Amino acid sequence: GRGEFLPNATTGRHTHPGEEISYILEGTLLLQVDGQPDKTLKAGDVFFIPMGTIHNGTNNSTGDTKVISTYVVEKGKPLSTPAK
Repeated sequence: GRGEFLPNATTGRHTHPGEEISYILEGTLLLQVDGQPDKTLKAGDVFFIPMGTIHNGTNNSTGDTKVISTYVVEKGKPLSTPAK
C-alpha cells in the first residue's frame, strides 16, 4: 500500500493482524509504538511493526509525507483495527 499524509495528519492508534514493513519515500513521520520511545523517521528510513503492536504515525513535517508499506496478514482479516 501507499500512504500520503498531509502535514499534521495522523493514522490514529491501531494494530494489524500481521506484520507491517514500511519505507518512507518523502517527508518525515513521527512513529509512536507502545513500549518504545517515539522516533522521527525521514525519507529513506524503514520501519517494522510486529503483529498486534499498537502504534501511530503522524506527519510532523511541513510538506506531504509519503510511505510505501507491505502488510503480511492472514487472508480475510481486516488490514487494521483501531486501538482501544
